[in-house]
Amino acid sequence: MPLTEQEQIRRDKLTKIRELGINPYPADEFKLSHTSQQIKSNFKEGESVIVAGRLMSRRIQGKASFAELQDSEGRIQVYFNRDEICPGEDKTLYNDVYKKLLDIGDFIGIEGELFTTKVGEKTIMVKTFSLLSKALKPLPLPKVDKDGNEYDGFHDPEQRYRQRYADLVVNPKVKEVFVKRTKLFNAMRSFFNERDYMEVETPILQSIAGGAAARPFVTHHNALDIPLYLRIANELYLKRLIVGGFDGVYEFSKNFRNEGMDRTHNPEFTAMEIYVAYKDYNWMMNFTEQLLEHCALAVNGTTEAQFKEHQVNFKAPYKRITMTDAIKEYTGLDITGKSEAELREAALSLDIEVDDTMGKGKLIDEIFGEKCEPNFIQPTFITDYPKEMSPLCKEHRDNPELTERFELMVCGKEIANAYSELNDPIDQRERFEEQLKLAKKGDDEASEFIDEDFLRALEYGMPPTSGLGIGIDRLIMFLTNNPSIQEVLFFPQMKPEQKKVELNDEEKEVMTLLQKQSPQDLNKLKDASGLSNKKWDKTTKSLRKKALIKIEKTEDGLLVSLV
Repeated sequence: MPLTEQEQIRRDKLTKIRELGINPYPADEFKLSHTSQQIKSNFKEGESVIVAGRLMSRRIQGKASFAELQDSEGRIQVYFNRDEICPGEDKTLYNDVYKKLLDIGDFIGIEGELFTTKVGEKTIMVKTFSLLSKALKPLPLPKVDKDGNEYDGFHDPEQRYRQRYADLVVNPKVKEVFVKRTKLFNAMRSFFNERDYMEVETPILQSIAGGAAARPFVTHHNALDIPLYLRIANELYLKRLIVGGFDGVYEFSKNFRNEGMDRTHNPEFTAMEIYVAYKDYNWMMNFTEQLLEHCALAVNGTTEAQFKEHQVNFKAPYKRITMTDAIKEYTGLDITGKSEAELREAALSLDIEVDDTMGKGKLIDEIFGEKCEPNFIQPTFITDYPKEMSPLCKEHRDNPELTERFELMVCGKEIANAYSELNDPIDQRERFEEQLKLAKKGDDEASEFIDEDFLRALEYGMPPTSGLGIGIDRLIMFLTNNPSIQEVLFFPQMKPEQKKVELNDEEKEVMTLLQKQSPQDLNKLKDASGLSNKKWDKTTKSLRKKALIKIEKTEDGLLVSLV
């Protein structure tokens, strides 16, 4: 790809820097004494400091210049004075290197003394500086006009996600989201560790994709010559550890599901799962309330969080309602004792799309998802799911048609899922066999395998256990008021980047006209473009070859439209 004018200028400067005997990418350690935040929070007039960061702005006024340096904790003003930096006759370091060869975005190291300007700005008087890394591409910084209005900011989501490294530099609020994400992990870890639960690691490559109803990614192990799956959940391995004698285990796991992508789903996501022996789902509800209240305080300093137009409060306790009662409240339908045929008919009467592959569990899930979920804004536990929806969950102690399960809903989305875990190996085998029937029926989320090793583990005996899973990405969305999951992932999954199509002036003119209105009558578009017959034919042929426009014959004549 050809270099832009600015990129070529920076490479020319790089050459000149090397010609001066300066290494633009030195290997030496640069020892820091302070960060920008440490200087600001504990400012001492006249103190010597050593700092480093990106040069983000500068105002050169002859032999003096104010600039801004940005490090990991923020920005600080620095003051360059030619005679301070170059006390002798040779002024090359200031006149040539600083003024002419440095660019915005370059990493520099500075040694200097602190002072306060006449307007009260905490500033570093530069005594010496060194180039630590030359930036060859200009940062996509916003421009500011004479009235202080900002424009041309780096705000296009696709570009921001693809170039997160640039996004983090020029949009400081983005970094705050990921700092809070780390605070969330730390808060959960401390909450669990204080209770003596152990953090563990389980396999990502699995011979059977189990522990959830989802479509897996499939790969192949060459040495063993077997298919393997990227895990869709770590549940079955964590329960094996409970069988092995641990009373409480948890894991932050990367899971992978080969399904759709939208504002709340990414094919690679982070979940936290914890399993505690001798507990049930009632205990786990109380535990979850305490955990999320603790996390909200650790991340935001308050239990309240703004999400879009909603003010959400994570302070315990949370409302609890059974799934049956929720469906009855919002649809008038009582699902108790209903057959698969009756549920399908009820769903159709509620204008819910269904198909023949859906069993009772999937039909109930569709009804609840369409008619009930959006109504739960404040944290709410939905409890006691029908057995068909929960193949790994213990049968309800008071109603054999239900299971001891809850999901925590916030702003119409599930962020936590928990069970009294099924530990009867015979019952578990029967549930797995029901899943096989659904898979053969065409349900691509039902498991196609029976995990015989997991059943063998249960046959050795697993104590009464409760397990909880929390979607970390979705939770941090709510805690940072980000409606898109891509905003809380450093590097969300993206389509391959399209190569930029180079257009000449005539092609740009036609594209501009079509972007205002598409489709357009061919003759009217030709007249508006002002191109001669020869140039028009050449331009439209080129744009069609680049798959940017199409020309179609209609009853009204030839129409040109954008592809």
